[in-house]
This record gives sequence, C-alpha cells and structure tokens, in this order.
Amino acid sequence: MLNESRTEQPARRMDRRAVWSWCGFDWANSPFPAVVLTFVIPAYFTQAVMDDPARAASLWAVMTGIAALTIALLSPILGAIADQGRARKLWLGLFTVVMAAGSLSLWFVKPEASDAMLLLVLVAVTVVAFELSMVFYNALLPSLVPASWLGRISGWAWGLGYFGGVGGLLLVLFVFVQADPPPFGLDGAPDKLENVRMAGPVVAVWLLVFCLPLFLWTPDPRGRGLPMGRAVRTGLVELWGTLRNLRQYPQLWRYLLARMLFTDGLNTLFAFGGVFAAGTFGMPVAEVIIFGLILNITAGAGAFAFGWVDDRIGAKRTILIGIAGITALGIPLLLVESKIAFIVLGSGLGVFFGPVQAASRSLMARIIPPGTESEMFGLYALSGKATAFMGPWAVAVVTTATGSQRWGMATVLPFLILGGFLLWRTVRDVPSEG
Repeated sequence: MLNESRTEQPARRMDRRAVWSWCGFDWANSPFPAVVLTFVIPAYFTQAVMDDPARAASLWAVMTGIAALTIALLSPILGAIADQGRARKLWLGLFTVVMAAGSLSLWFVKPEASDAMLLLVLVAVTVVAFELSMVFYNALLPSLVPASWLGRISGWAWGLGYFGGVGGLLLVLFVFVQADPPPFGLDGAPDKLENVRMAGPVVAVWLLVFCLPLFLWTPDPRGRGLPMGRAVRTGLVELWGTLRNLRQYPQLWRYLLARMLFTDGLNTLFAFGGVFAAGTFGMPVAEVIIFGLILNITAGAGAFAFGWVDDRIGAKRTILIGIAGITALGIPLLLVESKIAFIVLGSGLGVFFGPVQAASRSLMARIIPPGTESEMFGLYALSGKATAFMGPWAVAVVTTATGSQRWGMATVLPFLILGGFLLWRTVRDVPSEG
C-alpha cells in the first residue's frame, strides 16, 4: 500500500563505495543498448542480414513492439514479488546473466537473410532481460542516498553509463570492425563479417566483468523476507491493490501517464537511430559506430551536468528542458540531406537525452513510498513500455506506407510533445528535500 513519499523520510548517510558500485552498473550495461540496440547490430541487420532498408526497419519495429509488450506485462509483477521476497539483487543477477547469454549468442547470426529471425529473437530476449534488470537496479537507488542527492547520483550514473557505451563502441570499432586484419584470426569477408559479429560477445564480457562491484559492495535492501511461494501470492495481491487504488495518488499516476508518452518517443529514437542512419544516409557500420560515439559523449556530458540542475531546479523542469531541446533539434534532423548536418544535429540531441532519462528516474525515486521500490519501479517500467509498441509500430506503418524512413521517424515527435505537455500541466514537482 502506498503511504508517505520518499522526501518525507529522514536523511541517511551515504556509503560512497556502495554508491559508486551502483553507478558502475550503468557503465557495465550501457554497451548493450549502444552496441546491440542502437548502432552496431541494427546497422549489421539492415546492411548485411537484410538487403531492404525499409523492410528491415519494419521488422525491427515489430520486434521492438513485441518486446515492449512483454516488458510491460512482466515488470510490475516481478517488482511486486521482489518486494515481498528476500532479495532484489538475485533478480538483478538473473536477468544480467540472461542479457549476457543473449548478447553472446549474436555471434551465431551470419550475414544471411535466413538468419534474420534468429537475430530478431535474440535481440528481443536480451532487451526484455535488460529492461527487467533495470527494474531491480533502479529500486536500489532510493535506499542508497538522501533525497537531496537523488538527482546528482542518478545523473552521474546515466553519464557514466553513456561513457561506458563509448568504451564499448570504441572497443568494437577499433579492435574488431576496423582492424586490418581482424584479431584472433577472425574473418572480415562480407560473407562472414566475424569482426562485426564479435560485437555481441564483447558486450557480454564487458557486462559480466564490470557488474561485479555492484554485487560485491552495493547493499541489497531486502523485501519482507517471505519465501518464494508466499512472496508470489502476496506480491500479486499487493500489486492488484496498488493498481486498484492508484487513482488515490494523482501525483503518481499523472506522472506515469506523461512518462508513458514521452518515453515512448525516446525509446523509439534509440531503437531506430542506427537503422535510420544506415538506411537514410547509407552509413556503413563503422560510420554508424563513430556517430554513436559522438552521441554517447554528448549524452554523458549532458547527464553529468544536468544532475546538478535536477537537484537545484527540480526533476520536472529538467525533463521539460530536455524534451524541448530534443524536439527543437529533432525537426531539422528529419529534414537535412547532408550526412554532416545529420551527425551535428544528432549529436546535439544527445545533450538532452541523458537529462530526460536521469531526471525521470530521480523524480520517480522522490515520489515512491519506502518499502515499495521494486513494485513502483516495476510500474515505472510499465509506464515506459505499456504503449511502447505504439512508437515502433507507428514508424513501421508509416515507413511501409510511404517507403520513407524520414516520414516514419517523424511519428516520434507527437509522443514527445504530448508527454511533455501532460507533465507540464498535470504533475507537481517534488523538492529535493522534504
């Protein structure tokens, strides 16, 4: 049952090793969205596995939508169960291993149309595991730091994550994709592309190595300590009660509704960034990776810088600034013909990506009551995925109907604008200190 908000709780001292170990998990898992979801694997799928960019974009959209529906269904249920059980890090570890195994298995996807379905299934499984792991990762934050530090720590973690994405992309680009000859006897011939396929195993190893500090040093705020069977039953009952009574907490459900819309727009941009760059501008994998590097650097810098802004002016205003910046740059981005102009405008978008994501997490952490972290962040994940099929499928429908990726990507803008408007008009900002 929902009770007092996070900001009404007394301040707590920070364990700096625990906090930085928590932040380090963003560093560990961020090569996955950068390499597998946004830049390398989408470009490989579009240019090597498929030979029709529009068809590739449509299939990628369908896969993304199915994964989103799965996440929307599972995240609040598993979160509620975890709050009733003995540990949250166990769930986090389980989905981390699944994510690593799925990424590793991308090695087996050859540059052949017959392997298209295999790639789509593996990416779908890994993205589901990634998003579910974030439910339990985010749930650890409120117990680590006082409310007055939530914006900075969330922003620093996002920033560190983006730089982790840079590290993963650099490793894939210079050690494997552009190496001549590729290391370890890898065959870079167009019919093999083993140097590109190594991207998946690189992500898996990176994740498993750098996630260790969190599991060693970040404390696990235990749930209610119920055994698994009883935790499942009690968690489902509690979740149903929360959903049934959600109207009693207008601040929470209004925020989740607004986030549902603008996050759908953001996730669609992430999912199709590499596909759009490869299909519209003909960027080869190496150029897409370089673009990804620049984008991650600007996004990381934005997340670090706006973490201080979040704690000073509030998470709501920080989110609105980010949405306004993305919209202002996104419109000309869809119209430019020059590859250079696309890279410049796309890099500018990154400055605002990180702040929107980090401030969204910190605002949620301030709203939720103690003892419901996993359940509430499960609903948070639900709000990010319940309608997440709409963005990708809108892209797929319009792209297929018009034969233009530009028109397809233009469907992202209404989600951002409407979500920002609802946040502005219906959600009260939460101060950093109660």
